[in-house]
Amino acid sequence: MNIEAIWKQILKNEGVQYLTKKGLPFTYRIEGDCVIPDRTNYPLAKSEFAKALRFMPMEGPGIISNIVRGSAYVWAILHDNR
Repeated sequence: MNIEAIWKQILKNEGVQYLTKKGLPFTYRIEGDCVIPDRTNYPLAKSEFAKALRFMPMEGPGIISNIVRGSAYVWAILHDNR
């Protein structure tokens, strides 16, 4: 997986609903190189997604919870089939 190709998909799906592993719905907006989920006010940098890619595929966000910020959101976005 390539972070640039994935980032293009992330940009394309801004505002689309996603589900966390626990089934909580969220959308996100993009500000610069950051994803900001509507359930939080903190930015998730593109670099967080790049770090998480090293562990793909993974069963759940717990695998990356000590490695990336917002692991539930990063996991949900990376595991979406869109």
